[in-house]
Amino acid sequence: MTRTMKGIAFAIAEAIDQEMAERPDIVVLGEDVTYWGAVFGFTLGLYQKYGRDRVIDTPITEQTFFGMAAGAASVGMHPVVSLMFVDFLGAGFDQMYNHIAKNHYMSGGQFAMPVTILTAIGGGYGDAAQHSQVLYGLFAHVPGFKVVVPATAYDAKGLTISALRDSNPVVIFGHKLLTGLPFLPFEGQEEEVPEERYTIEFGKAAVRREGSDLTMIAAGLMVHRCLRAAEELARDGISAEVIDLRTLVPLDSETLVTSARKTGRVLIVDEDYQSYGMTGEIAFRVQAGALDALKAPIRRLAVPDVPIPFSEPLESAVIPSVERIVNEAKTLLAAGARA
Repeated sequence: MTRTMKGIAFAIAEAIDQEMAERPDIVVLGEDVTYWGAVFGFTLGLYQKYGRDRVIDTPITEQTFFGMAAGAASVGMHPVVSLMFVDFLGAGFDQMYNHIAKNHYMSGGQFAMPVTILTAIGGGYGDAAQHSQVLYGLFAHVPGFKVVVPATAYDAKGLTISALRDSNPVVIFGHKLLTGLPFLPFEGQEEEVPEERYTIEFGKAAVRREGSDLTMIAAGLMVHRCLRAAEELARDGISAEVIDLRTLVPLDSETLVTSARKTGRVLIVDEDYQSYGMTGEIAFRVQAGALDALKAPIRRLAVPDVPIPFSEPLESAVIPSVERIVNEAKTLLAAGARA
């Protein structure tokens, strides 16, 4: 059985609910996880069903509740931790980077760290520099974390269940404009999601649109903007392939290289900052496996190295838009034609 689901928030909450119903080791804690559903809906309805013993509001003290999560995981529990905005991850850096990410390794395998971290990412609605970042590149950079970025409700449910069955720390980055909540713009699509539990394997990218002229690689919200850009390009006779990474760690290099060898042109689109980020890592992996097949240098479109502005025109100027993706794709094709 399936039913229509609007956004990733409802899918993530349902995945946690279905796993909690079968597993008493799962507990939820963090900021506003009870009545507010973790603000962006990732824990909607869980408090009403499981009560305060298993769904626990914490003070806004990230260092403390991530320390609680590390301790709980080390004694056999599976904490699900809500970090309200990814921008606040710095307040819990030590516990996340030096304990949750490393304790399994440093204990010689004696203490697994089955921690699932939920956090909201992205701008596009005027929340300014301290509430609009993406920052998944920071977690992907540190060994120990698995990094999940769902773009659809179907993927959000399957990837969340996979995270809850993983013995490693997994960070799920949910874009606010894909949550489907009524107080935010929605840029995703309604889709059919199975009622039963299912998993999606980490490290398997999805080809969202087949194409032959160029490959566009993205994650989260940028997948949807690339798909809309591909539709515009198609009206000009340009065939764009769109790949949804799904997970940054592990990264499906094979699918990326296969597509690059097929089209010969690659555009990487990202809402994270450009320097030292996801776009650079993917560009290296693609050229390492497909350099001889590339018809033009790889191009990347990401947020320039500036804080996200509050001003709507300035915010729109720094976050990749459909129009800018289309222009970058055409520039890439022109470069290939000259070559």
